[in-house]
Amino acid sequence: MAELARGREHVVATAGEIAPGEHKVVPIGRYGVGVYNVDGRYYAIANYCPHEGGPLCAGRTKGQTVADADRPGGAKEVRPGEFIYCPWHQWGFELATGTTAVKPEWSIRTYPVRVEGDEVIVSA
Repeated sequence: MAELARGREHVVATAGEIAPGEHKVVPIGRYGVGVYNVDGRYYAIANYCPHEGGPLCAGRTKGQTVADADRPGGAKEVRPGEFIYCPWHQWGFELATGTTAVKPEWSIRTYPVRVEGDEVIVSA
C-alpha cells in the first residue's frame, strides 16, 4: 500500500466503511494512522506505541478502568471504546488526545478528522 503524503487532507473512508466500534489503518506517515469510529465520533491516532515501537492500532479498544465508589475495592469501566491499548504491553492511550496515564510525557500524535457528506477526512 502506497504511503500518502503528509501535510494534506486525505479522504480515508466513507462514513459507512468504518462502523461504530471499528477502525481502519491508513498509510499516512512511516507507521500509518488508525481512524476510529466511537459511536459516530471519529478519531485518528498514530499507529506507533512510544514504549517499544509496537503497532498501537493492532491493539484492542475499550474504556478506562476506574475505582468503583459503590463497591469497596471494586473497579468499573467508563468511556467505553475511547481508549486504545497497545498489543505488546497494554499501555492505554486516549483516542481523542493521545495521552496515556502510564507516562504522560509519551503521548501519541492525534490528527483532526471530519466528515463531509459521506467522506471521512483526516488532516495529517
